[in-house]
Amino acid sequence: MKKLSLIMPGLLLSGMFMACNNNTKDSKAVADSANTAKDTTKTATKDTSKSTASPLAVDKDDAKFAVEAANGGMAEVELGTLAQQKASNQKVKDFGSMMVTDHTKANDEMKALAKTKNITLPTAISSDEQKVKDDLSKKSGSDFDKAYVNNMIDDHKKDIKAFEDASKNCKDPDLKAFAVKTLPILKMHLDAIQKIHDSMK
Repeated sequence: MKKLSLIMPGLLLSGMFMACNNNTKDSKAVADSANTAKDTTKTATKDTSKSTASPLAVDKDDAKFAVEAANGGMAEVELGTLAQQKASNQKVKDFGSMMVTDHTKANDEMKALAKTKNITLPTAISSDEQKVKDDLSKKSGSDFDKAYVNNMIDDHKKDIKAFEDASKNCKDPDLKAFAVKTLPILKMHLDAIQKIHDSMK
């Protein structure tokens, strides 16, 4: 067991270095792996008292939702910051500002929640989200506005589906409550960005 406890931090560190190198393993994948390692539902019969990693206080699917939500939330903040800097349309700038405010608040709530449940969250956006950010960074003016708005519509549709699923299926009551509480905000964001999209035609 001691060998395993020495190997795990090494694996996590190597995963983090790989994430820095933009390799296939990104921060989101590292968090998922860490949570899988802490999932005791498969090893409940084994003696886990000698393990140095505290077990997950939630089901692995709930942990996966937390990782997804944290990754998406961080991406919204980073892309919102980009919109504040690069958008030419004031409505798009204002929407970016709302993304930074609302998702920073939700991210802080998720971090506090994850800490109490012993869920490892990603420390940086996933490689997929980074690619979106890099692509948007190369655009400017109305090209940026259109690309950002379209991304936000697609993104919020996906987020709403994930949060609707979590609000029905999360086994942990606190994570379920977080999903239920955040869902109307995501729907309001989608409504707002759809209106901006329609006004830009």
